[in-house]
Amino acid sequence: MALIFTPLMKKRLTRRAQAMIERALCHFPELNNQTIKVGYTRAHLGSASLDYRPGEETRLTIRLKVHKLTHQTIGHELTHLVQGLSRGHRRVKAPLGGDIPSGEKQCDIWTLARNPLFGDDPPSYLRLPRVVREHWSDYAEEVRRLCIAAIEKRQTYRRYIRWLEAEIKIISETPPPEPLRPRQLFLPFANSQARRVR
Repeated sequence: MALIFTPLMKKRLTRRAQAMIERALCHFPELNNQTIKVGYTRAHLGSASLDYRPGEETRLTIRLKVHKLTHQTIGHELTHLVQGLSRGHRRVKAPLGGDIPSGEKQCDIWTLARNPLFGDDPPSYLRLPRVVREHWSDYAEEVRRLCIAAIEKRQTYRRYIRWLEAEIKIISETPPPEPLRPRQLFLPFANSQARRVR
C-alpha cells in the first residue's frame, strides 16, 4: 500500500499524525495494493472520495484535519474507501459481514467493530446519549461489542441500526464507574526529615 501526501498535507503533517495513519492502515487489508492520496482539510474532521475511470486504477483519496486527529476519524474515512470499493469494478470484501452497506451510521458501526484502536473517540453519526459521548472511554468497549453484535444481527434483522442505538441507550442508563482519584503518596522518611529541620 502506498501513501501519497498532497503538498498542503506535507506542510501540516506531524510525525504523530503519520504514525496514526500508518497504524490505522494495518487494520485495512482490503486496501493492500492500493495507492491512497492523503490530503488536508480545514472544513471538517475528514472526508473520503473515490474516482472511477474506465481502464484506470480507482483513485482513492482521504482528507484529514491534523489538529486533534483521532484513529476513529482515520478509520471512518478508510471505511468509506472500502464501502466505495465494494461497489466499484474492483470489488473487495470487508472482513466483518461481507460488503459494508453505504451510509454514515453504517460506516461508524463497521469502523468501531473492526478494531479497538478505532474506539479512541466517539463516532460522529451514531445516536449516542450524552453520558456515553461525555464518558466515551468508559463505554467504548461495550459499544464496540454492540456494533459487532449489530453486524451479526443485520443478517436477519433489517432494523439493526435502530436495535443498536436502543441497546446503547440501555447501557447509558447504568452510570459509568467512578474514576480512581489520584492519592497523595507519603514517604515514610518525610516526617522524620521535617522534624530534624525544625
